[in-house]
Parts: sequence; C-alpha cells; structure tokens
Amino acid sequence: MEKEATLEEVRELSREEKELERKKKNNIKIYPIYRIFAWDLLFYYAISYLFLTIEKGITPAQVLQFDAFYIFFKFLMQIPCTLLIQKIGKRKSIIIANFVLAIHILIIMFALNFEMLLISQILCAFSYIIKGTCESDMLYDSLEHGEKRGIKFAKIDGKANSRYYYIDAISAVLSGFLFVVNAYLPMALCFVILLITFFISIKFEEIHQEKRKMKVKEEIRNIKMGFKNIMNSKRLRSLLLFNAIFVALIKILQNLRNTVLIEVGMPEQYFGIIFAVLGIISGISAKNQGRIHKKYRNKTLAFLSIPTAVSCLMLGGILFCRLGDKITISCVLLLFVVQYIMKGPYYVLIKQYFNNFTTSEKRIKIATANNLCENAIASALILGASGILDIIPINYATVIIGCIAILGIVLLLDYMRENVGLKPEEYSKKEIL
Repeated sequence: MEKEATLEEVRELSREEKELERKKKNNIKIYPIYRIFAWDLLFYYAISYLFLTIEKGITPAQVLQFDAFYIFFKFLMQIPCTLLIQKIGKRKSIIIANFVLAIHILIIMFALNFEMLLISQILCAFSYIIKGTCESDMLYDSLEHGEKRGIKFAKIDGKANSRYYYIDAISAVLSGFLFVVNAYLPMALCFVILLITFFISIKFEEIHQEKRKMKVKEEIRNIKMGFKNIMNSKRLRSLLLFNAIFVALIKILQNLRNTVLIEVGMPEQYFGIIFAVLGIISGISAKNQGRIHKKYRNKTLAFLSIPTAVSCLMLGGILFCRLGDKITISCVLLLFVVQYIMKGPYYVLIKQYFNNFTTSEKRIKIATANNLCENAIASALILGASGILDIIPINYATVIIGCIAILGIVLLLDYMRENVGLKPEEYSKKEIL
C-alpha cells in the first residue's frame, strides 16, 4: 500500500511538473508577441505633443507637467499596486492594467480641461506600475534557472523590444499624416491596439500560485524590510539613483524634441516620419544591446548616458547659433539620432542589471524600490525642467538642463565606479540579495 501511495505521489508530482513546464513554454511563446504591442503606446507619442498643445490647448510647460504628474502618481500608487499584485497574482494584474490603460486613452480624447487630463494620468500610472512590475517578471519566471538565465531574458526581451520599435516607426509615420487629416484618428488607433493587448494578455498563465491569504499589514512590513535591505546594497542603491536620473532626462528630452522641432519650423506632418526613422534606429540599437554590453561591460551605463546628456547641451547651442535652416535641422536631427541610439538598449540592460543575483520574490521587491525611487526623483526633476521652460526660451532652457544633466551623471558615475559592474566574487554578501 505504501508503494502504491508513493507511486501515486510521484505520478501526481510528474503531472504538476509537466503542467508547470507547459505554462512556462506558453508564456515564453506569448511574451514576444505581447511585448511588441504592450511595451508602450503605439500611434501616440509621435503626435501626443501636438494633440495636447493644439487640440487640448495646453502650453509646452504644461506638457512637461503632464508627464511629471504621471510619474508622481506612479510614486503614490506603487505600494497599493504592489499589494494588489501580491493579492491577485501577476497574470490578473497585467490583464486589469491593460484594460485600464485603454480607458485612459478615451479620457484623454474626451478631456475638456487640464484637470481631466490629469485623471487620465492617474489611470496610466496605475497601469504602468503593474506592467513595469509584472511583465518582464512573467518572462523571467518562465525561464530555466541557470547562469545564462539573464542572458536569455535579455535576448528575448531585447528582440521583442526591437520589433516594437519597428512597429512604432510604422505607426509614427501613419499617425503624423493621420493627425493632419483628423487629430483624433491616431488616438483611436492607439485605443484599438490597447484592446488587442488586453486580449493577448488573457492568454498568459500564472507560474507562482498564491498559497496563503494576503495580510495588508504583513505585506507593508515585508515591503519596508525589502526596501531597507535593498538600500543597504551599494550596488542596487547606485543603480536606483542612476536609473531615476537617466529616466528623467529621457522624459525631458522627449518633450524638448517636439518643442525644438516646432522652434526650427518643422511642419506637423513630418513629425511622424522623423520619429519613425528614430524609432527604427532605436530598434536596431536595442537588438544589439548584447554586443554593447559585451564591448563596454562595466562602462556600458557611461557609454549610454554621457552622449545623451551632452546632446541636450548641444541642442541648446545649435538653437543659439542659427546657422541656417538646413544646417540647423540637420544638426538637430543628428543629435536626436544619438539620443535614440543610447535610449534603445538602456531599458533592456538596466533590467538585466537589476535582475542579476535575484529570485522571483526579490525581483518584485527590487522593482518596487526602483519604481518608488524613479518616480519620486524623476517627477521632481521634470517639474523643475517645466519650471525652467515656463520662464525662459527653449534655447536657454535646453542649455541649462544639459549642463545640469552632464554634471549629475558624471558625479554619479564616479560614485558608482567601485559599486557596480564588478564580478560576483568581488561583491560582499550584503550586495548579493
């Protein structure tokens, strides 16, 4: 009888293992398709600045505030969203987030004032907190444990992200011309894509089932303890601070690029083409993130960040010089190319660096800490940039922001020199969570 019971347990275990393996393969198969549509808002960013300033009548400084409030709302909602993920699981959280994200586009389309636009950003913040915490982890949980797990993750995620950039390029071209026909057409297409993303996300399967009821006080205590442990690690503390500053710079440049194009007299219908080409360049760069990391190793973050900060300063210099329309536009576009080359691989590589030496549970805590730091610091920096842009012309504002960015990044990289990019055996025990 004992042997029969043992055999039955082995069969049951085998069935569970096969089912788990099937779920993992299913998630790995779905993830690249899902990521192409879900990584960011298609049909939106090429015309978002124009839509907000022309159709909704807000100023360039308010557009920056629009982004800053979005990031600040992400900071406020981080812990509630983390508790929700712990309660209902990653799969259900992703499904809800994609549905809410589709609703947020409808609110932007029908908003009557700046306050209503801010409501859309609350929903957007809720969605992207969950997506940022769960999506990449859904893939990471499905990959086999081993030394090459991080490399496999970066390869799959990087390939999916690069394909997103190509799709984004096509959508950017279309949205630019569609905007001239009717400003609401690109927004409607963005809404349709988000609905498609929602239906694809339903096909994911939960890998780690919740085995106990969630207690809010206990979870908050766990988050505090996890955050404390993370902040005790110089490696993670450095990465958290660097990511917050660099993401803020990327977001600021995203809006400055639109203002600069208007300043140099670029027609609206060409915005989509410009951002489409830049998207393709960024996609190629993202696809080659492995080569970039292999070549630059512990200098990769410096390679990506310093040219981006310098390009911001140079944009201001070009606007000051006014060398003629053709030369000015050519130089501006060249600097945009530099920014997109550096942006492409960054988001993949920074996830890889955060995920190194971690488990599934620790990755959620690290993602939570990262989101809190990123959103608190980035929202403050973007609000500061909006204040600068509100009181002085774009050429002066770009030079000031560029100088501050260069100084901050250089000082931070110098601090990180002895804490990030070392071999595993060179780290102390408290650095490896």
